[in-house]
Amino acid sequence: MADFTGESPLASRAGLLAGTSVPGALDIGEIPFLTQIALRVEPEGAAAARVGDALGSPLPGPGASAVAGDLLVLWMGPDEWLVVGEQGRAPDVEEALHKALDGDHGAVVDVSGQRTVVEIAGPRSEEFLNKGCSLDLHPSSFGPGRCAQTLLARTEVTLIRRHGSTPVFWVLVRSSFARHLADWSADAAAEYGGRAALA
Repeated sequence: MADFTGESPLASRAGLLAGTSVPGALDIGEIPFLTQIALRVEPEGAAAARVGDALGSPLPGPGASAVAGDLLVLWMGPDEWLVVGEQGRAPDVEEALHKALDGDHGAVVDVSGQRTVVEIAGPRSEEFLNKGCSLDLHPSSFGPGRCAQTLLARTEVTLIRRHGSTPVFWVLVRSSFARHLADWSADAAAEYGGRAALA
């Protein structure tokens, strides 16, 4: 089980992100230490159906995510998903997924320490993200629940558009690249009136 007793990947950039945010336009902040469980299973098999039953939602298809109670399930590849939940949920989620596999071919791995989550919200969030991401983020192309593995600021990320009336995106970024992304964000948000400055 992962032990998160140290600093989050962006603890040293908390002030920077706070200064980057612009009330009424753009809000950027880290959501640290979320549970992240990688799941590999044959999508058309009985085990995948049992996993869906255990989660309370069928496994999503390409480019999609699914809300399963208090969990978020992201499609990551033809036979790969990422289950995201609140901090401390890893043991329960792992146990439920292992039980659902019931000995069938598959894999369940706690990868919570690999990435952190940066939340980017507000009316200018699409415009802001498109400064460093080539995806068309208009709701007609990348609506609520859509997810994609892409590049943001030349960094590999998983991008999710959350449900809601206000644009909210989650950016899952590897911990080793998180500070680079925060520094890029401070620079990219300067035109919106953010007061952040690199130390």
